This record gives sequence, structure tokens and C-alpha cells, in this order.
Amino acid sequence: MSHLPDNSNAPNQPESTLPKVEVEPSCPICRSRPVIAIDGPAGAGKSTLAAHLARHFGFLNLETGAMYRALALKAIENDFSFDDEAPLLDLAAHTRITLEPQLEGNRVLLDGIDVSRRIREQDVTAAASRISIHHNLRVWMVGQQRALGAAGGVVMEGRDIGTAVFPDAEVKIFLDAAPEVRGNRRYRQTTPVQPPADPEDSGRQRPTLETAEQQRAAEEAILRDLKERDYRDRHRAESPLQPAPDAVILDSTTMTLDEVLARAEEIVNAHLSTG
Repeated sequence: MSHLPDNSNAPNQPESTLPKVEVEPSCPICRSRPVIAIDGPAGAGKSTLAAHLARHFGFLNLETGAMYRALALKAIENDFSFDDEAPLLDLAAHTRITLEPQLEGNRVLLDGIDVSRRIREQDVTAAASRISIHHNLRVWMVGQQRALGAAGGVVMEGRDIGTAVFPDAEVKIFLDAAPEVRGNRRYRQTTPVQPPADPEDSGRQRPTLETAEQQRAAEEAILRDLKERDYRDRHRAESPLQPAPDAVILDSTTMTLDEVLARAEEIVNAHLSTG
């Protein structure tokens, strides 16, 4: 279980004294086990890959994007502007975010409330992308993330793990795919599965969950949102989305999930065998 510190009992601070963390560099020689950093754009499959590698190698899976999503959710609930950094930074200082690694990812608690499902919804996703552009907020988050992974033996996935959070990570993977492929994957993740037919209903026509036109419109909307997020992530001034110079680029556009997982295992094993 991993926590971001909670200063909720502290009095509100004036803007001039808001916490502006000076991030200490990470210390690879202090780690007993490696850090696996997975970066990439939205919808690339980072969470699935991180969860698999953590299970396979017995590491802790820490989904750093969930921290931004949780804080974005709190901003939504409290009607905070996503564009004003000082109030958001103060909000972060009075927020408790807990990550509880599970077999298929992280259970996320916001001030003690399970928000694991809520933070995956589109409004929270969009808000997280907007608040993540703020310099001091990212600096604060990087400090928390480094503290969580200081001992090593963790898989961290996000947008800037290999470039900003752990630039000295022993294993760096940049997972990518064409926008259309990522959009289709995200659409399938968010679309209800058609329930299996009941034999007793064989004589009746069962309604489809979506018409072809509705499906096309929904998928196009997801692709449009994804491309907008790509642009924000790649062009933000603070820690733009880009591969670390020493990252292994893993383009999954034409790969099956099993092929991606197998290739990532090879990348990690190559380090472990020489470490």
C-alpha cells in the first residue's frame, strides 16, 4: 500500500507559501531491485503491461497516472478551475491518495473513498490531462512518485517516468501505437459487451446495444479526444511526452497483446541477466 502524504489538518496556506518541492535526484545505488519505467500516450496499453510485468517479476505496480486522476476528481468535486495552479497545489497538499496494488491494477482511494472506477471516466481523464500541465504541481507529484519507488522493485507507468521521475531507471520502455489503434482499444474498453443469447429468447429479435452509426460516432469522439490529449501531452512545457534517450521503443500497432507482453518480458530479462 502506498500513500501520498495528507496535510488535510493543516491550515490553508497563502499562495506565497504553497509547497514548491525541490525534488531530490533518485539514487540507483540505494535500490536493492530495479525500477521499470513504462511511458507512452493514452490508450497504448501501459496499465495492462505494467500489471503483467509486476505480476510476472514479483514487483509492485504503481500507476502514477491514477494520482493525477484522483486529484483531478477532487478538483471537479470542489469546483476548482483546472487552469489555476496555486489552488490546485494547495488542494494537493490537503489530499490523501492511496494506491493499493491488485492483480489487475491499482485500487485507488481518494481521502479514504474508493474512486477506482470513477477516475476512469471521460470527464476525469480530460481534467487530469489539463491539471498535469502545471509546473509546480508536476514537481510536487514527481517528489511523491520518487518516494514511492525509492527502494526499487516497482513498475511505474505514466507519461514522464523515464524522463523526469526516474531518469536513472534500470529498465525504460516507451509503449506506443497508432492513434487509430489506441482509439479503437479505448472504445472497446468503454463499450458494454453484448450479453450472450438466452436459448429461450431464440425466437425473439434482441436489440443491439448500439447502431452502427452510434458506434462510429462514439469511436470517432474517443479518437478525437485522444488526439487532443496527445497534443497537450506532447507540447506541454513541463515534462512533455517523449521517449527517454535510452528507452526501448515498443510499437504495438501491429502486435497482439501476447506479443507485446512477451517482448516486454524479454526487455526486462535482458537487464536482470546482466544486473
